[in-house]
Amino acid sequence: MPVSDAATHGAEDALTALTDLVQADLEACNRLIVQRMHSPVALIPQLAAHIVAAGGKRLRPLLTLAAAQLCGYRGDRHVALAACVEFIHTATLLHDDVVDESALRRGQASANALFGNKPSVLVGDFLFARAFQVMVADGSLKVLAILSEAAATIAEGEVLQLATQNDTTTTQAQYLEVVEGKTAALFAAATRIGAVVADRPEAEEAALESYGRNLGIAFQLVDDALDYAAEQERLGKTVGDDFREGKITLPVLLAFERGDEAERGFWRRTLEEREQGPEDLAQAQALIQRHGALRDTVARAQAYGDAALAALEAFPDGPVRRALAGIVAFCIARAR
Repeated sequence: MPVSDAATHGAEDALTALTDLVQADLEACNRLIVQRMHSPVALIPQLAAHIVAAGGKRLRPLLTLAAAQLCGYRGDRHVALAACVEFIHTATLLHDDVVDESALRRGQASANALFGNKPSVLVGDFLFARAFQVMVADGSLKVLAILSEAAATIAEGEVLQLATQNDTTTTQAQYLEVVEGKTAALFAAATRIGAVVADRPEAEEAALESYGRNLGIAFQLVDDALDYAAEQERLGKTVGDDFREGKITLPVLLAFERGDEAERGFWRRTLEEREQGPEDLAQAQALIQRHGALRDTVARAQAYGDAALAALEAFPDGPVRRALAGIVAFCIARAR
């Protein structure tokens, strides 16, 4: 589903535009992240810095900073809370890479590949603890409730994904439950707290929560499509990881539903029984392509992106709202 280079470039410009609008706050957030990663136990900042400082677009904290600006907030609480969001996200990445036995993260060796599984899990725990220290320091029980609920929901989503892994009887509803838990919950919390610190009406809170949740679902759908479509250099992780791990994602579900019995037998063998040969990933990609599963996964992502855009209509037009709308295009364009 290719689009023009101009469209992709325009989507990248949207991320730059959002970053530029909150540049001073983002720099303050980054300083706080480095500061709060410090520990006298040398391995902690060493391992945490590998993943926190090694790249990534800081999308989730950017959303917190932008949401607060959209709501007219003039204080500085959002900076610490954006750092908190990044700590939660980074902790889940460390744990996920151990569970998934991933060798790459953002195009580099994953922390578990470099430092081992045990340090990665324990430093992830440290970052979760740091996040909760930041929440407590903020002093808002409402913020604490939103972010702690998101942290619990992420864990539930990951466990549910583990339960549905290698099971081709998984339904699309179950798959979406996993996506809403492991990805969309933190997007939703990250944007909602922007309205909370600005003390905006509940309707604006709900609008930003809806924007974040729908954006997060779109983001994950595109990620799942990319695993069967992208080159490793572009994806920043090993292509086919989901296939090798037996993860049941929407492209697989669509191809399975639309395939004949022989094709379903292929999916059962490779995903349920984990019997995979050197040619099986290419076969999986061919089946997904044959049944339009990538095209339809991206179309589904676009529908959630449209819902995110609709939620922004609760706010007056302006540079921040336009930049947040552009982030939707940025997320979808990664698959094109």
